[in-house]
Amino acid sequence: MMKLGKLKEIDIRKVWAHEQFDFSKWLASESNIQELGDVLNLSLTNVETEKFVGSFRCDIFCKDEYSGKSVLIENQLEPTNHDHLGKIITYASGMNAAVVVWVVAEARPEHASAIQWLNQHTDDEVSFFLVEIHAFVIGDSEPAPQFRIIEQPNDFVKNVKNLSMSGELGTTKAYQLEFWNQFNEVLEQRGKPFKMRNAPAEYAYRIPLGSSQYRIEIELLKQQKIVAVCLWIIDNKAMYDEAFSHKDDIESVIGHPLIWYRLDDRKASAITYHIKGLNFENQANYPKLMNEAIDSVVAMRDTIIPYFSGC
Repeated sequence: MMKLGKLKEIDIRKVWAHEQFDFSKWLASESNIQELGDVLNLSLTNVETEKFVGSFRCDIFCKDEYSGKSVLIENQLEPTNHDHLGKIITYASGMNAAVVVWVVAEARPEHASAIQWLNQHTDDEVSFFLVEIHAFVIGDSEPAPQFRIIEQPNDFVKNVKNLSMSGELGTTKAYQLEFWNQFNEVLEQRGKPFKMRNAPAEYAYRIPLGSSQYRIEIELLKQQKIVAVCLWIIDNKAMYDEAFSHKDDIESVIGHPLIWYRLDDRKASAITYHIKGLNFENQANYPKLMNEAIDSVVAMRDTIIPYFSGC
């Protein structure tokens, strides 16, 4: 019989002795901030540490690549307290943060309730996360960190609440929300070939690529009855031109023509593929549309993005 080790939790202060110089520095590194983002269903980029808020300094300030929203992260390697709860609200106000993440060693029930209350009484423009950080070893192994979500926003409930208040639920936005919920199920079944996000009640589903310079969106174009897969290059014509110079090779590998928009009158450029057949009221072909969209995202990401490395 195979011998199994025993998982043992250790004091996080034995892993990170100092909150600012050890833990915040560790968390701000690319691989670790990505791991936190994966747990929160965010894609965290443009990371800044020790950013001033008036005479104070917040631990980490960054952006969610999915939504473009600013994200404030405040660390506390001890049980939650009223002082830090006040700090995260003060810092969020001063930085105009749309997402607030409070990472702690232990979440006290009264502070978990406070974060839950904030999520329940704010609209979808502001979201609060309360996350515990733990560390484990097996025998003499290196410590393994684990993020554990204690409180988080319920985006689906917020979306439905806001749509109901605006009288839009049951119309186009409700159809969009339904499409993306089914899309996430298909994405999960396929082993998540790219990062999954919460289903939005919007026409576009953003897919981060680890850079603020470009992203892929899947767009539901109701009037044209099209699902469009769009690689957006935010503000770099050199990137677009480099890809376009390899147009024939790219389309040969992908297996079909693309639509190329340099958009000289705008900062952004786009490379697009159109999938015909979208009809919100006849969903029989949804699995086909969704699988083709997923295939197109993966093909664009793996074929086109490497050409951007020298730009």
